[in-house]
Amino acid sequence: MHNLNPEDFSCPLPIMEYETIQLAHGSGGRLSAELVSRLFLPRFGNETLNRLEDQAVVDFSQGRLALTTDSFVVDPLFFPGGDIGDLAINGTVNDVCMSGATPLYLAAAFIIEEGLPLSILHRVLLSMENAVKGAGVQIVTGDTKVVNRGCCDKLFITTTGVGRVPEGVNISAAKLEAGDKVILSGTIADHGMAILTSREGLSFASRVQSDTAPLNGLVAEMLRVSPLIHAMRDPTRGGLATTLNEFAASSRVGIMLEEAAVPVRPEVRGACEVLGIDPMYVANEGKLVAVVPAQVADKIVAAMRSHPLGREAVIIGEVVADKQGLVVMRTTLGAQRIVDMPVGEQLPRIC
Repeated sequence: MHNLNPEDFSCPLPIMEYETIQLAHGSGGRLSAELVSRLFLPRFGNETLNRLEDQAVVDFSQGRLALTTDSFVVDPLFFPGGDIGDLAINGTVNDVCMSGATPLYLAAAFIIEEGLPLSILHRVLLSMENAVKGAGVQIVTGDTKVVNRGCCDKLFITTTGVGRVPEGVNISAAKLEAGDKVILSGTIADHGMAILTSREGLSFASRVQSDTAPLNGLVAEMLRVSPLIHAMRDPTRGGLATTLNEFAASSRVGIMLEEAAVPVRPEVRGACEVLGIDPMYVANEGKLVAVVPAQVADKIVAAMRSHPLGREAVIIGEVVADKQGLVVMRTTLGAQRIVDMPVGEQLPRIC
């Protein structure tokens, strides 16, 4: 019989300290619990989330709810002006508040690739923590899954948001009327060009910053002045052109834009010209476009300019009865051109 040496045995208990994500972090066992308790709860802990139930039960008064969900698969995870974490929070908050609702609660689900450094995940969660605080919302439930190497690109996040719609607010893409004014909260194409110019192989002298931001405060300021907003949306994928085409189609009206009135930062315009991309089709993550009755347009623009995220608000066009379903732009040279719906996405994985 061989002599048994205790040092030859390996410990059957899992090692609890890792620098990268392991498949066992998604097993539902002790490593999963450690991941949640060490990284997630310190960032987002609240009375509801801390119960760690499979669902969130929250108090709610009678009224109307706004509910949205979205997945974020941006490449790269970190880009000038933001990262996938604040993008996931801000994007969902904005989708809720574009109905006029006050965002209240979020759910967050994470698909994490085996081998992702825990330091990267921690950095993303810190960013989400700041975004949650900045938007005044709570993450009340969530989920984590770990997949094998190569089965996803580092980290995907899905967020669901819910908010309360105030009485008297009824915002829809189908409510445009001839004579309405089209208001834009600021410069376009910042986010999409920030993503593109930060990707490997592209180098620009001046880096464009993403405009990712929560717009619920700006929307509240607009509604405080007047609840008579007909339509509102954050022009993300497909850019301003896609959003306005969707408005025109839903309401069966035309939209006439003034090219000179649409603000574009010089560095963004320069990057677009170099790459041959029309800024009208590039994604934004911290801007909104609203269509409002002409009699309240100036008041709403003034209110927007009093908010940090609406200082560059401007009227860029109006709704017209003819040209049904079309968006037409009057160029700086006095000609007119149709701003059509894009066939596909110019920039993949931008949000």
